[in-house]
Amino acid sequence: MRTRIVTNGPIRLHTVEEGNPEGPVLILVHGWPDTHMLWDRVVPHLADEFRIIRFDNRGAGASTVPRDVAAYRLTHLATDLFAVIDAMGPDTPVHLLAHDWGAVLCWEAVCEPGAAERIASYTSVSGPNLDHLAMWMRRRLQQGRPLGPLEQALASAYTVLFQIPGLPVPALRWWFSRHWPSFVGAFDRTDSAAIGPLAPTVADDMVHGLKLYRANVRQRLLRPRERRTDVPVQLVQNLRDLAVRPVGYEDTERWVTDLHREPLDAGHWSPRSHAGELAELTTRFVRSVDAGTAAQSRNAE
Repeated sequence: MRTRIVTNGPIRLHTVEEGNPEGPVLILVHGWPDTHMLWDRVVPHLADEFRIIRFDNRGAGASTVPRDVAAYRLTHLATDLFAVIDAMGPDTPVHLLAHDWGAVLCWEAVCEPGAAERIASYTSVSGPNLDHLAMWMRRRLQQGRPLGPLEQALASAYTVLFQIPGLPVPALRWWFSRHWPSFVGAFDRTDSAAIGPLAPTVADDMVHGLKLYRANVRQRLLRPRERRTDVPVQLVQNLRDLAVRPVGYEDTERWVTDLHREPLDAGHWSPRSHAGELAELTTRFVRSVDAGTAAQSRNAE
């Protein structure tokens, strides 16, 4: 394992590299309130085959913690990812595996112009494209079919509290950060012993990460954009995810040229509770994408 600092302007990103130095590059991106340690149980299943790169997002772990809410907008988070790709990746496109807000920021990145030249594939877990989600909700409501949007709205009701500066801070810092494994175990109906170890910065990460919600949720839901991608996407749908409901991905084929859906009988934090299954799905998908790319190259010759 090697650590390195990757810079993106004033942002310093704590980055970890491990695994097979000759293998395809696989970048793992965490969400809230995690750090790169989210993937501790997944990495051993991938390390023989892939050169693995993971990093602490801005506002988390050992990376820079910006003060302004605007610094946490998805456009800035996507440039962090591209900075890591440019600094750590080879000349060939890299593969992505991302969870929660990490998945949200990777959706932002793969929908950028020219993304397919730098990203070979993307496996998304429990984090939607907020623009796609907003447009799906609008379409459903216009059709008089409110049940799906209502289901997701109820699942996301906690984010309303996260929009109020200062309100959730005491609860997060003094209770949730101390009892997170027990809470996640109950939330996901899984063994709380699997939800760890946590980063020593978890209390600060919970509080700083609230700015992700304030910087993006209202903006994207009220003013969604048409966002499309030619990057092959594997959508791992955690069937027991109480925070991100599978129904919200109903329209994803509208925006993704090459989409693959894989159900997983797991809750929201599947990288911790179902590490082996998630690693297997990712490995199989990356192999298929790379095999297809190699076949296209041979045919072109």
